[in-house]
Amino acid sequence: MPADYFPISMDIHSHILPGIDDGSPDIETSLQLIAGLYAAGIRKSIATPHIIGDLYRNNAETINGALDKVQKACRDSGIDMEISAAAEYMLDDYFMQLLREKVPLLALHKNLVLTEFSYSVEPHNVEEIVFNLLTEGYQPILAHPERYAYLHRNHDIYFKLKDLGFHLQVNLLSLTGHYGPAVTKAAQFIVKNNLAKLVATDLHHERHLAALCDRDSQKIFYEYLSDSEWNDLDALAG
Repeated sequence: MPADYFPISMDIHSHILPGIDDGSPDIETSLQLIAGLYAAGIRKSIATPHIIGDLYRNNAETINGALDKVQKACRDSGIDMEISAAAEYMLDDYFMQLLREKVPLLALHKNLVLTEFSYSVEPHNVEEIVFNLLTEGYQPILAHPERYAYLHRNHDIYFKLKDLGFHLQVNLLSLTGHYGPAVTKAAQFIVKNNLAKLVATDLHHERHLAALCDRDSQKIFYEYLSDSEWNDLDALAG
């Protein structure tokens, strides 16, 4: 294994913008996290703050305002990281309202939109949501499907999610045991069966950063991820 192996140079899912969700609380922390990503080999990062109807009603104004602060702080600190922003949308009633009202969604690239399920309640209208997204011209990415415990009953559900139209994005730390053995088993299933073309840090805080940079974690990344190319957004966009 090469020294300090890291499987991606572009991160498409993180919470490094300050003070607008459960990620970085302030600009100082944001700079520490970004510097850590840079040291790991990341050269481009797409920040994806949560948009959740009953918790984080972020929008283009709040997200771009935080992005401007981070970009300026990076320039002032001499961190040569290309940073942009999109969002991670909870597939809740508020999201469906945004779709109905045709509010432009904040995409990772072209028409690629990062989405997530509730951790506690299994969605029962997934087909309707995907249909509406595709009808509006968006291509949905499902963040960390391996982390939804209610999907662990039958791993064949990941084939169905892909068939419905989701691109699947696995968290790097899911492969390492960071979120527990059931999540690791699901993440390994998804990767081994070529169901995902996207992996990301989902970086929230310094504990995530330390785990990502751990030598044992990097050995696992090399074992599971070194044979494929990751995060080719042009290839996935419609």
